[in-house]
Amino acid sequence: MKAFVFPGQGAQFVGMGKDLYENNEKARELFDKANEVLGFRITDIMFEGTADELKQTKVTQPAVFLHSVISAICLGEEFKPAMVAGHSLGELSALVAAGALTFEDGLRLVHARAMAMQKCCEATPGTMAAIIALPDEVVEETCREVSTDGNIVIPANYNCPGQLVISGNVEAVNAACEKLKEAGAKRALVLPVSGAFHSPLMQAAKDELAKAIEQTEFKQPCCPVYQNVDALPHTDPAEIKQNLMAQLTGSVRWTKSVQNMIADGADDFTECGPGKALQGMIAKINREVSVHGI
Repeated sequence: MKAFVFPGQGAQFVGMGKDLYENNEKARELFDKANEVLGFRITDIMFEGTADELKQTKVTQPAVFLHSVISAICLGEEFKPAMVAGHSLGELSALVAAGALTFEDGLRLVHARAMAMQKCCEATPGTMAAIIALPDEVVEETCREVSTDGNIVIPANYNCPGQLVISGNVEAVNAACEKLKEAGAKRALVLPVSGAFHSPLMQAAKDELAKAIEQTEFKQPCCPVYQNVDALPHTDPAEIKQNLMAQLTGSVRWTKSVQNMIADGADDFTECGPGKALQGMIAKINREVSVHGI
Protein backbone atom coordinates (compact mmCIF):
# COMPACT_ATOMS: atom_id res chain seq x y z
CA MET A 1 0.00 0.00 0.00
CA LYS A 2 1.23 3.48 -0.86
CA ALA A 3 1.75 6.13 1.81
CA PHE A 4 2.69 9.74 1.05
CA VAL A 5 4.49 11.84 3.67
CA PHE A 6 5.19 15.57 3.87
CA PRO A 7 8.18 17.30 5.55
CA GLY A 8 8.22 20.17 8.04
CA GLN A 9 10.22 23.32 8.60
CA GLY A 10 13.96 22.94 8.07
CA ALA A 11 13.73 21.20 4.69
CA GLN A 12 13.81 24.47 2.71
CA PHE A 13 16.54 25.48 0.24
CA VAL A 14 17.01 28.38 -2.17
CA GLY A 15 15.76 27.41 -5.63
CA MET A 16 13.06 25.10 -4.32
CA GLY A 17 10.14 24.78 -6.71
CA LYS A 18 11.74 26.74 -9.54
CA ASP A 19 11.86 23.74 -11.87
CA LEU A 20 8.18 23.03 -11.18
CA TYR A 21 7.26 26.65 -11.93
CA GLU A 22 9.19 26.70 -15.20
CA ASN A 23 8.10 23.30 -16.50
CA ASN A 24 4.53 22.72 -15.32
CA GLU A 25 1.56 24.93 -16.13
CA LYS A 26 -0.51 23.75 -13.16
CA ALA A 27 2.39 24.42 -10.79
CA ARG A 28 2.85 27.91 -12.23
CA GLU A 29 -0.87 28.62 -11.70
CA LEU A 30 -0.69 27.52 -8.04
CA PHE A 31 2.52 29.44 -7.26
CA ASP A 32 1.00 32.60 -8.77
CA LYS A 33 -2.17 32.04 -6.72
CA ALA A 34 0.01 31.71 -3.59
CA ASN A 35 1.61 35.10 -4.27
CA GLU A 36 -1.90 36.60 -4.40
CA VAL A 37 -3.12 34.88 -1.22
CA LEU A 38 -0.01 35.81 0.81
CA GLY A 39 0.18 39.38 -0.47
CA PHE A 40 3.87 39.16 -1.35
CA ARG A 41 5.90 37.33 -3.99
CA ILE A 42 7.08 34.32 -2.07
CA THR A 43 8.23 32.78 -5.35
CA ASP A 44 10.93 35.45 -5.71
CA ILE A 45 12.38 34.45 -2.34
CA MET A 46 12.01 30.71 -2.95
CA PHE A 47 13.59 30.76 -6.40
CA GLU A 48 16.16 33.58 -6.22
CA GLY A 49 16.34 34.80 -2.61
CA THR A 50 19.02 34.34 0.02
CA ALA A 51 19.13 31.63 2.68
CA ASP A 52 18.52 34.30 5.34
CA GLU A 53 15.40 35.57 3.56
CA LEU A 54 14.11 32.02 3.23
CA LYS A 55 14.71 31.39 6.96
CA GLN A 56 12.14 34.01 7.99
CA THR A 57 9.25 32.15 9.63
CA LYS A 58 6.62 33.92 7.50
CA VAL A 59 8.46 32.63 4.41
CA THR A 60 9.82 29.24 5.50
CA GLN A 61 6.57 27.55 6.46
CA PRO A 62 4.54 28.62 3.39
CA ALA A 63 7.54 27.81 1.15
CA VAL A 64 7.86 24.22 2.40
CA PHE A 65 4.07 23.81 2.25
CA LEU A 66 3.92 25.11 -1.34
CA HIS A 67 6.74 22.91 -2.59
CA SER A 68 5.21 19.85 -0.92
CA VAL A 69 1.59 20.33 -1.99
CA ILE A 70 2.37 21.43 -5.55
CA SER A 71 4.74 18.46 -5.96
CA ALA A 72 1.92 16.12 -4.95
CA ILE A 73 -0.63 17.83 -7.22
CA CYS A 74 1.76 17.64 -10.18
CA LEU A 75 1.93 13.86 -9.77
CA GLY A 76 -1.61 13.79 -11.14
CA GLU A 77 -2.88 10.22 -11.47
CA GLU A 78 0.25 8.91 -9.74
CA PHE A 79 -0.90 10.48 -6.47
CA LYS A 80 -3.11 7.67 -5.16
CA PRO A 81 -2.40 7.43 -1.43
CA ALA A 82 -3.83 4.72 0.80
CA MET A 83 -2.79 6.96 3.69
CA VAL A 84 -0.89 10.22 4.36
CA ALA A 85 1.01 11.91 7.18
CA GLY A 86 3.03 15.07 7.66
CA HIS A 87 5.77 16.00 10.12
CA SER A 88 4.71 19.08 12.13
CA LEU A 89 4.02 21.78 9.48
CA GLY A 90 3.80 18.91 6.97
CA GLU A 91 0.51 17.81 8.50
CA LEU A 92 -1.19 20.78 6.81
CA SER A 93 0.42 19.80 3.49
CA ALA A 94 -0.91 16.25 3.97
CA LEU A 95 -4.42 17.54 4.70
CA VAL A 96 -4.48 19.65 1.52
CA ALA A 97 -3.05 16.83 -0.62
CA ALA A 98 -5.70 14.45 0.76
CA GLY A 99 -8.52 16.91 0.01
CA ALA A 100 -9.48 17.80 3.60
CA LEU A 101 -8.59 21.44 2.90
CA THR A 102 -8.56 23.55 -0.24
CA PHE A 103 -5.19 24.82 -1.46
CA GLU A 104 -6.07 28.42 -0.54
CA ASP A 105 -7.43 27.56 2.93
CA GLY A 106 -4.40 25.39 3.67
CA LEU A 107 -2.05 28.20 2.66
CA ARG A 108 -3.94 30.73 4.82
CA LEU A 109 -3.70 28.40 7.82
CA VAL A 110 0.03 27.86 7.23
CA HIS A 111 0.54 31.63 7.10
CA ALA A 112 -1.55 32.10 10.28
CA ARG A 113 0.46 29.33 11.98
CA ALA A 114 3.79 30.89 11.01
CA MET A 115 2.81 34.36 12.23
CA ALA A 116 1.33 33.05 15.50
CA MET A 117 4.47 31.01 16.21
CA GLN A 118 6.75 33.96 15.43
CA LYS A 119 4.80 36.24 17.77
CA CYS A 120 4.85 33.58 20.50
CA CYS A 121 8.62 33.09 20.14
CA GLU A 122 9.21 36.81 20.60
CA ALA A 123 6.99 36.94 23.71
CA THR A 124 8.17 33.64 25.23
CA PRO A 125 11.74 32.76 24.20
CA GLY A 126 12.64 29.10 24.20
CA THR A 127 14.78 26.60 22.35
CA MET A 128 15.08 23.00 21.20
CA ALA A 129 17.83 20.38 21.15
CA ALA A 130 18.40 17.15 19.23
CA ILE A 131 19.32 14.16 21.39
CA ILE A 132 21.09 11.36 19.53
CA ALA A 133 21.57 7.71 20.52
CA LEU A 134 19.61 7.41 23.76
CA PRO A 135 16.41 5.43 24.44
CA ASP A 136 13.26 7.57 24.51
CA GLU A 137 12.59 6.53 28.12
CA VAL A 138 15.90 8.00 29.32
CA VAL A 139 15.19 11.32 27.60
CA GLU A 140 11.63 11.41 28.98
CA GLU A 141 12.79 10.72 32.54
CA THR A 142 15.53 13.38 32.32
CA CYS A 143 13.02 15.96 31.08
CA ARG A 144 10.78 15.17 34.06
CA GLU A 145 13.70 15.49 36.50
CA VAL A 146 14.88 18.84 35.11
CA SER A 147 11.48 20.50 34.73
CA THR A 148 10.02 22.77 37.40
CA ASP A 149 6.77 24.78 37.45
CA GLY A 150 8.29 27.78 35.69
CA ASN A 151 11.09 26.11 33.77
CA ILE A 152 10.08 23.19 31.58
CA VAL A 153 11.55 20.88 28.96
CA ILE A 154 9.64 18.09 27.22
CA PRO A 155 10.19 15.56 24.41
CA ALA A 156 8.87 17.38 21.33
CA ASN A 157 9.71 15.34 18.20
CA TYR A 158 9.96 11.56 18.31
CA ASN A 159 11.67 11.39 14.91
CA CYS A 160 13.01 7.82 14.82
CA PRO A 161 14.72 5.38 17.22
CA GLY A 162 17.72 7.14 18.74
CA GLN A 163 16.69 10.62 17.56
CA LEU A 164 14.47 12.72 19.80
CA VAL A 165 14.16 16.51 19.91
CA ILE A 166 13.45 18.20 23.26
CA SER A 167 11.85 21.63 23.68
CA GLY A 168 11.33 24.20 26.41
CA ASN A 169 12.83 27.12 28.34
CA VAL A 170 16.47 27.80 27.43
CA GLU A 171 17.75 27.07 30.94
CA ALA A 172 15.84 23.78 31.21
CA VAL A 173 16.92 22.60 27.75
CA ASN A 174 20.58 23.36 28.54
CA ALA A 175 20.33 21.52 31.87
CA ALA A 176 18.71 18.51 30.20
CA CYS A 177 21.44 18.45 27.54
CA GLU A 178 24.16 18.27 30.21
CA LYS A 179 22.41 15.43 32.00
CA LEU A 180 21.77 13.54 28.77
CA LYS A 181 25.43 13.81 27.75
CA GLU A 182 26.33 12.31 31.12
CA ALA A 183 23.77 9.56 30.47
CA GLY A 184 25.59 8.62 27.26
CA ALA A 185 23.97 10.66 24.47
CA LYS A 186 26.17 10.64 21.37
CA ARG A 187 25.07 14.24 20.80
CA ALA A 188 22.91 16.73 22.66
CA LEU A 189 22.86 19.61 20.22
CA VAL A 190 20.96 22.84 20.84
CA LEU A 191 19.24 23.82 17.57
CA PRO A 192 19.34 27.29 15.97
CA VAL A 193 15.68 28.08 16.69
CA SER A 194 14.16 30.92 18.71
CA GLY A 195 11.16 29.06 20.07
CA ALA A 196 10.11 26.00 22.05
CA PHE A 197 7.98 24.42 19.33
CA HIS A 198 5.65 21.55 20.29
CA SER A 199 5.76 22.44 23.97
CA PRO A 200 3.38 24.22 26.40
CA LEU A 201 5.35 27.44 25.73
CA MET A 202 3.46 27.61 22.40
CA GLN A 203 0.09 28.00 24.15
CA ALA A 204 -0.49 31.56 22.90
CA ALA A 205 0.22 30.47 19.30
CA LYS A 206 -2.10 27.49 19.74
CA ASP A 207 -4.93 29.76 20.93
CA GLU A 208 -4.45 32.11 17.97
CA LEU A 209 -4.24 29.31 15.40
CA ALA A 210 -7.28 27.58 16.91
CA LYS A 211 -9.43 30.59 15.98
CA ALA A 212 -8.30 30.37 12.36
CA ILE A 213 -8.89 26.60 12.28
CA GLU A 214 -12.39 27.02 13.73
CA GLN A 215 -13.29 29.45 10.93
CA THR A 216 -12.02 27.11 8.18
CA GLU A 217 -14.07 24.41 6.47
CA PHE A 218 -12.57 20.92 6.64
CA LYS A 219 -13.87 18.05 4.49
CA GLN A 220 -13.43 14.30 4.78
CA PRO A 221 -10.04 13.42 3.25
CA CYS A 222 -9.70 10.85 0.45
CA CYS A 223 -7.75 8.56 2.80
CA PRO A 224 -6.78 8.34 6.49
CA VAL A 225 -4.47 11.07 7.80
CA TYR A 226 -2.14 9.89 10.57
CA GLN A 227 -1.88 12.90 12.87
CA ASN A 228 1.08 13.97 14.98
CA VAL A 229 -0.58 14.21 18.39
CA ASP A 230 -1.79 10.61 18.65
CA ALA A 231 -0.14 8.84 15.67
CA LEU A 232 -3.56 7.45 14.69
CA PRO A 233 -5.51 7.55 11.40
CA HIS A 234 -8.30 10.11 11.15
CA THR A 235 -10.95 10.88 8.53
CA ASP A 236 -13.53 12.77 10.61
CA PRO A 237 -13.19 16.53 9.96
CA ALA A 238 -14.07 17.46 13.57
CA GLU A 239 -11.38 15.13 14.96
CA ILE A 240 -8.85 16.37 12.43
CA LYS A 241 -9.51 19.97 13.52
CA GLN A 242 -9.08 19.19 17.22
CA ASN A 243 -5.84 17.28 16.63
CA LEU A 244 -4.48 20.09 14.46
CA MET A 245 -5.22 22.59 17.23
CA ALA A 246 -3.43 20.41 19.79
CA GLN A 247 -0.37 19.98 17.57
CA LEU A 248 1.47 23.22 18.45
CA THR A 249 1.78 22.31 22.14
CA GLY A 250 1.87 18.51 21.69
CA SER A 251 4.67 16.15 20.73
CA VAL A 252 5.19 15.04 17.13
CA ARG A 253 4.84 11.24 17.41
CA TRP A 254 6.48 10.49 14.09
CA THR A 255 8.06 7.14 14.97
CA LYS A 256 4.74 5.76 16.18
CA SER A 257 2.88 7.27 13.19
CA VAL A 258 5.13 5.44 10.73
CA GLN A 259 4.94 2.21 12.74
CA ASN A 260 1.13 2.43 12.76
CA MET A 261 1.03 3.11 9.02
CA ILE A 262 3.18 0.04 8.39
CA ALA A 263 1.02 -2.05 10.73
CA ASP A 264 -2.00 -0.91 8.70
CA GLY A 265 -0.45 -2.09 5.44
CA ALA A 266 1.88 0.67 4.16
CA ASP A 267 4.92 -0.80 2.43
CA ASP A 268 5.82 2.03 0.04
CA PHE A 269 6.52 5.58 1.31
CA THR A 270 6.94 8.61 -0.97
CA GLU A 271 8.18 11.91 0.48
CA CYS A 272 6.56 14.92 -1.21
CA GLY A 273 8.53 18.11 -0.72
CA PRO A 274 12.04 19.47 -0.33
CA GLY A 275 14.86 17.40 1.14
CA LYS A 276 15.12 13.78 2.24
CA ALA A 277 14.73 14.09 6.02
CA LEU A 278 11.64 11.90 6.30
CA GLN A 279 13.11 9.25 4.02
CA GLY A 280 16.06 8.95 6.40
CA MET A 281 13.80 8.74 9.46
CA ILE A 282 11.53 6.10 7.92
CA ALA A 283 14.52 3.97 6.88
CA LYS A 284 15.68 3.98 10.53
CA ILE A 285 12.19 3.11 11.78
CA ASN A 286 11.78 0.13 9.43
CA ARG A 287 14.37 -1.04 6.91
CA GLU A 288 12.00 -3.42 5.11
CA VAL A 289 9.68 -0.84 3.53
CA SER A 290 10.36 0.98 0.26
CA VAL A 291 11.21 4.67 0.78
CA HIS A 292 11.80 7.31 -1.88
CA GLY A 293 11.17 10.90 -2.97
CA ILE A 294 9.23 12.06 -6.01
